[in-house]
Amino acid sequence: MTLLSVANLTKSYGGLVANNDISFKVEKGQILSVIGPNGAGKSTLFKLIAGFVKPTAGKVVFQDEDITGLAPHVIAERGVVRTFQETTIFKEMSALHNVVIAHHLRCHATALGIFFGSRRAREDEHRFRESAADILQFLGLGKVMQERAGSLPHGHLRALGIAMGLATNPTVLLLDEPFAGMNPEETDTAVEMVRKIVQRGVTVVLVEHDMRAVMRLSDRIVVISFGSKIAEGKPDEIQRNEKVIEAYLGREDDELGL
Repeated sequence: MTLLSVANLTKSYGGLVANNDISFKVEKGQILSVIGPNGAGKSTLFKLIAGFVKPTAGKVVFQDEDITGLAPHVIAERGVVRTFQETTIFKEMSALHNVVIAHHLRCHATALGIFFGSRRAREDEHRFRESAADILQFLGLGKVMQERAGSLPHGHLRALGIAMGLATNPTVLLLDEPFAGMNPEETDTAVEMVRKIVQRGVTVVLVEHDMRAVMRLSDRIVVISFGSKIAEGKPDEIQRNEKVIEAYLGREDDELGL
């Protein structure tokens, strides 16, 4: 079952074409990775899907609904949620409080009710705290949920960002470089964490530079270079693809994990 479809997506900034006629589909329960050299247009593609940038041409369809150009919060409410880097984490708050705040898309109380602490607002708060604790336990962060987020090691900060994404109850989770800056042990833990997320029923699309992690984790891989899609397939197919090897300047040993 196709959950998310990207069709002929193009984004131009004057004479610069950041994404050029990119198309692919994401199936339910799949882990699809988008890879490419630095400056290939991966980040722009994620912004287009999540609504942070409007396309010049093409469309994004989620569960048979055209979501092209909708506001980011509307797309997130539909079920397509993008995680960000550590800058979105409130580092002076506890890990638990960060995840509680991330539940705001599921709030039943009105803004006025939240301000005055209405019964519904209190019920929301109780429900969100229970859900946040469950998510942190699920991701292996149960022991640090009361710690200040800013004191957490890098791997835990990355996991906290993903926990905040899960708090929105996504159908499709867009992970933006979830393994960046991690040592091998942290990467191994994060790879297993992503697998657990899929087992939980969430479909995952990720942009990532760690090719060894990508090759271990992905069901399918989309490769873009200079804004255009040059290959799509299973990990073993991508590793043997001459266009992909050429795009990575022949550094297949280092970049593609061969």
